[in-house]
Amino acid sequence: MVSIQNLEFELQDLFREKRYSDIIFEITTKTTAEERNAGLFVLLGISRISLNKKNKDQVQLALKDFKKGYLKERTSENGFNALVNFILASVILSDFENSNVDFKEIKNFYKDLPKSFQKKREINIAMTSICSKFVDHETMLLHLEKVINSGDFISNDLCNYGYWRCFDKNWTQSEFFEYGKFVDNNLPEYPQDQIVKLVGKKNKKIKIGILSADLKNGHSITFFLKTILLNYNKDEVEIYLFSNQIDFQSLSKEITDLAFKTIDISKLSDLNAFNKIREFNLDLMIDVMGYTSRNRIGLFKNRIAKKQALWMGYCNTTGLKNMDYIITDRNLIYENEKKFYSEKVLYLPEIWNTHCGFDFERKEKPPPLIKNNYITFGSFNNPAKINKNVIACWSKILKEIKNSKLIIKCSNDKKKLDRIQRLMEKKGVLDSVIFHKRFENKKDHLNLYNEVDIALDTFPYNGVTTSFEAIWMGVPVLTMAGYNFNSRCGVSINKNLNMEQLIAKDEDDYVSKAVSLSSERDKFINLRKSLFKDAIKSPLFDGNKFSENFFKLLREVI
Repeated sequence: MVSIQNLEFELQDLFREKRYSDIIFEITTKTTAEERNAGLFVLLGISRISLNKKNKDQVQLALKDFKKGYLKERTSENGFNALVNFILASVILSDFENSNVDFKEIKNFYKDLPKSFQKKREINIAMTSICSKFVDHETMLLHLEKVINSGDFISNDLCNYGYWRCFDKNWTQSEFFEYGKFVDNNLPEYPQDQIVKLVGKKNKKIKIGILSADLKNGHSITFFLKTILLNYNKDEVEIYLFSNQIDFQSLSKEITDLAFKTIDISKLSDLNAFNKIREFNLDLMIDVMGYTSRNRIGLFKNRIAKKQALWMGYCNTTGLKNMDYIITDRNLIYENEKKFYSEKVLYLPEIWNTHCGFDFERKEKPPPLIKNNYITFGSFNNPAKINKNVIACWSKILKEIKNSKLIIKCSNDKKKLDRIQRLMEKKGVLDSVIFHKRFENKKDHLNLYNEVDIALDTFPYNGVTTSFEAIWMGVPVLTMAGYNFNSRCGVSINKNLNMEQLIAKDEDDYVSKAVSLSSERDKFINLRKSLFKDAIKSPLFDGNKFSENFFKLLREVI
């Protein structure tokens, strides 16, 4: 009989050398399932997935290994590790077609853990991956709170918590502000003796940096960035793109060609990325991620440029003392609310963001109502934004308007779709809802708007890209006014279109406005016509004017 302890020790070298096939062979030939301890089961499962996590059979075998390891040693450290890996492997398996994962069993395993294990970061972060699958905001926040309360967290955990709070209408802007200060106080400071000093010398041209992890073809961020990159004075300004994208090769060449230089920092540690960026002596660095995406918020905490500003990707305060500015407009942050944003509020004269539009001809289409003889609503928003309150509101609309339909196009992830279908069924309106999966082709995605009479915005987390796209296609967007930047994006969009009649003050007004729009047929048809004609000339798509205002504002602060 082989010594399990000796075998574990011997396998460590193979694991460091990534010889996963050898590990699988050694464990499966030298031990039986009954002989293996939780440590060996974990090693076996990880080796199977590391060998090929795109192979469904390998993932299923790994899942069985992790489960056996956990059941064998429920209260040991190795048993705990087995459960963590069991959860993560379950999420991987759920992405395969025709996979049946028992997430209820996982939740029961978590509940049965000793209290000391329930507080650990590893298990709670693993559980958030399930919450993300089901878009379960409340449970997501509970697990992230446990991580933060344990004191064992990283900056990404802090950002995730702040991001998911944007979906919670019960969190006030004052609470966002206080939380932001907590984030700032808990991000690491870099040792002064290891950092490149900021140079005070004046540059020949204004040097502006933009940091993003979303510069790939077709990403929504690129349609807004392109607006300013197409319209700046290259004799006066140099724009540097700093990419934190996983795959640097997938960067949009169209975007990078418009900048002076593009620099990849994705593989650099925070300290190395910080020093590299400081060497460029930037007058201003713009963060278009905030708490979202593969952010590098710690770089801004330690100041990478003479001035730093937040714009576009995250519509709320970061809480950082060194984030000097947040770029917005007066429809989004009111004068008396500035105190709830750690950044100095910079107001653009019209809208905070402008879309570059698309490279094919706009064609006005008659509203589908004319041929269908019933009203069709639509939402192509991120499914995370479609919460219980939103669904309750939409369900009232569908019940009050005879024969009305709602097109939802959101995700190819079955779990996200199942959640929405389940909630719609509970409300008794599932038969009125048409579901579309995501299109790979952008034009196909946009053409689906030809089947929509009115787009319904989400709340409290408004749509931005989806609203611009709907309007570009001539579809009006009904939105609801919120309580902060994040929840007023729809307000700014519709005010800049002179379409204030499409801004509801609360949920009852939202339903009432939808019903009114549907019942006054001629008035609605005229509204669609004026929207199609006026939208393209509005601040939403006037790239020249927006860029002029944008760079004027930046010159003033620089």
